[in-house]
Amino acid sequence: MSDDRAALAALVGSRLCHDLISPISAIQNGLELIALEQASAAPAPEMQLIQDSCTNATARIRLFRVAFGSAGSEQVMSSRDMTDILAGVTQGGRIAAKWTLTEDLPRFEAQLLSLAFLCCESALSAGGEVSFARVDGIWQIVASGPRMRIEPEIWACLGGPAVVEEISPSRVQFALLSLFARESGMGLLARTEETRIDIRIG
Repeated sequence: MSDDRAALAALVGSRLCHDLISPISAIQNGLELIALEQASAAPAPEMQLIQDSCTNATARIRLFRVAFGSAGSEQVMSSRDMTDILAGVTQGGRIAAKWTLTEDLPRFEAQLLSLAFLCCESALSAGGEVSFARVDGIWQIVASGPRMRIEPEIWACLGGPAVVEEISPSRVQFALLSLFARESGMGLLARTEETRIDIRIG
């Protein structure tokens, strides 16, 4: 994918996420109004299922907007927003996210970290944890779990000369992480083991 095509794809991602978040938020607001009207009764299982689905969809769209959307070089993202997004996409699931940083970060770095999370998520088929830390200016993303589903030819995209000519939509985060890291002038390295993934960005 050329740089121009990647930039256009990012704009498309931003547009899709922007347009989708509004109707989903409207559905959530409607559900909250229904809940207020029926405050004396226990929520019906089907209503709770709809609420949980809307909450999850909102969280995923927020993550996708950061990961796949357009990121300006001057934009900044708060650490609190990253905490909220990661908490939202992992709520009720088998994957936990550990984010302990408090300082704000450049928007393009948040994009790289979000893409790295999606890469790790694809390997944690049996659940696990993804932790984020920054040491001496280097981002360290570590994923651990009881069973990893590692696709060597895909992970070779990160920090190596290997290029996958054909990549499935479910693995596009690998190609974009490699491309956006290169565009931003940041180094990228990934090491995979049987129960651990270690990604370095910086």
